[in-house]
Amino acid sequence: MATFGTLSDRLTSVFTGLRAKGRLSPADVDGTVREIRRALLDADVALPVVKDFTAAVRERALGDEVSKALNPAQQVVQIVNDELVTILGGQQRRLQFAKKPPTIIMLAGLQGAGKTTLAGKLAKHLKADAHTPLLVACDLQRPNAVTQLQVVGEQAGVAVFAPEPGNGVGDPVRVAKDAIKHATDKLYDVVIVDTAGRLGVEAELMKQAADIRKAIDPDEVLFVIDAMIGQDAVTTATAFQEGVDFTGVVLSKLDGDARGGAALSVASITGRPIMFASTGEGLDDFEPFHPDRMASRILDLGDILTLIEQAQKSFTEEEARATAEKFASDTFSLDDFLSQMQQLKNMGSIKGMLGMLPGARGMREQLDNFDESEITRTEAIIQSMTKAERRTPKLLNGSRRLRIAKGSGTTVTEVNALVNRFEQAAKVMKTVAKGGVPQLPGMGPMPGVGGGGGAASARKAAAKKKGKGGSRSGNPAKRAAEEAARASGAAAPSAATGGAGFGLGGSKGAAQPTEEELAALQKFLGR
Repeated sequence: MATFGTLSDRLTSVFTGLRAKGRLSPADVDGTVREIRRALLDADVALPVVKDFTAAVRERALGDEVSKALNPAQQVVQIVNDELVTILGGQQRRLQFAKKPPTIIMLAGLQGAGKTTLAGKLAKHLKADAHTPLLVACDLQRPNAVTQLQVVGEQAGVAVFAPEPGNGVGDPVRVAKDAIKHATDKLYDVVIVDTAGRLGVEAELMKQAADIRKAIDPDEVLFVIDAMIGQDAVTTATAFQEGVDFTGVVLSKLDGDARGGAALSVASITGRPIMFASTGEGLDDFEPFHPDRMASRILDLGDILTLIEQAQKSFTEEEARATAEKFASDTFSLDDFLSQMQQLKNMGSIKGMLGMLPGARGMREQLDNFDESEITRTEAIIQSMTKAERRTPKLLNGSRRLRIAKGSGTTVTEVNALVNRFEQAAKVMKTVAKGGVPQLPGMGPMPGVGGGGGAASARKAAAKKKGKGGSRSGNPAKRAAEEAARASGAAAPSAATGGAGFGLGGSKGAAQPTEEELAALQKFLGR
């Protein structure tokens, strides 16, 4: 279960009960605040933070902004969202780089918090931003810590400074000093110092961290804390702040706990911003921390901005346009589909991306049961085909499909299912790319897709409306615009005059997909 899963479920349940109310009485507000308090405490949020948070929500919920609102339930959700952003730090805080390189970043935290792996994630993140980071092995206490950092550095593609073998051998303060000189000589612009973790708040090891800080005078000291630590988060963070002090917080293992109270406690108690979050085991499962986006995730409002940023890293605008044009010209092949899937995998966990969609909590069971290895099996099937078969799936007769199944370690049934889904999906996407608006079975047109059947149908609708004198909108401003347009002989403004899907322009007489095709597309996308 994802971080904040329990808290998100509890809060969304509270807000669901409010939506049926036309206005909120003080008793309704008190009941809502009481449920929010319980939800926060169950999520292991520190008691002082809970008290301040619920007091602020109650005060605002009893104010004019809710009592005079047309939809008080939505107003309360907005208030809770605002207060969550506040206790998470308010605004995103970026790394402060030194005016004269190298920028020195020191990592500190308890043993087991994931500091060494996080050092590699941060280094890879900085390398992607055109920096030249150097990892420094100053954890000379934990067995094989130096070796682990070297392995992580190799995976991240960054250099590691490790003159001492570790395992209790070597002076970490001297290593840190030598690393700065080495970075200056070799023109590394960022130095990331991995220090020894502490089993607890130990005075001797805390002094060692303080000595390293004093020796290298870092630009940033990042306190790495396990998001699953619960109520101990405040005690640990406060002790490190007093013993070493730090400029920012990094949350590790943010994907592994359903409560996540540490995130809601540390920033508020210490006054230090959360700067990064580790969201998985891979080196790419690392992202800058945005308080507003995290608040939206907690309230199940989605995190579309992060999803877009991840997509932009894997898909260029030219690639997206080329794919759309292939859909429109009926040249989209299994080779193209394979390329799309591989780029999608580069974005990270499919389950994690789906979880960023608004209302994803409602798909909890489906997300938990989602099998990401299905993508690997699909890749194996396509890669077992010849180039000609990928370009022209119609070549796939029975004997070819049997050969492909044996080559990919799957069954003929699975090969058949993939080909059928691909063909049905290609038909539907061709319709969408040409300006058609697919209608999901039992629902209206999909919002935001296409332009209401293409530009031709939009013009036809406008001409029909003009001939009949047009209907009068209930919106005074819109009605005035319609009347002014009719008086001038122009077509009345209409929401149906949008552009075509994928920005390729409408197609005259674009055929609408059948319900069977749309059902196949839904099944295809759901795999």
